[in-house]
Amino acid sequence: MKQHNLYQTFEKQIREHERMVYKICRLYGNSDEDRQDLFQEIIIQLWKAYPKYRGDAQFGTWLYRIGLNVAITQYRKQKNKIYATDIETLNIELPEANINTEVEENFQKMYAAIEKLNDIEKAIVMLYLEDKSYDEMEDILGISNGTLRVKMNRIKEKLRQITKTNS
Repeated sequence: MKQHNLYQTFEKQIREHERMVYKICRLYGNSDEDRQDLFQEIIIQLWKAYPKYRGDAQFGTWLYRIGLNVAITQYRKQKNKIYATDIETLNIELPEANINTEVEENFQKMYAAIEKLNDIEKAIVMLYLEDKSYDEMEDILGISNGTLRVKMNRIKEKLRQITKTNS
């Protein structure tokens, strides 16, 4: 019975925080299939670690820490793979008329620029975009508050340079 309650509590927590997992997968997955695999791997690792979760940190902080570690590990493994796609299997959809193409284009540019960052920089940006405080980022990443602020300033400048050269 205890295992059943543990599972129900875990499932409830995951449902409440699944957007965080999706964001991690979006940043570190190269394709939809990679993102699905990464999502599954993160959930598996969270479940394995859940019995040891003591509640010292907020659940979201704990989830981010594990999720990012899994994503970075998977990303490094995948980095050296060569991807090939059969043109026949591409599912290309035309955008609908009501989509704001300028906003969508800016969104795609932002993610393209973020993808050029290193693993830690991506994690910092993701947490920043999630409106996490520097204190929360420190808890999640284990990087001091001051160092995070310096890194964030450098990342902002790096993103400016990336987007300037790609314009």
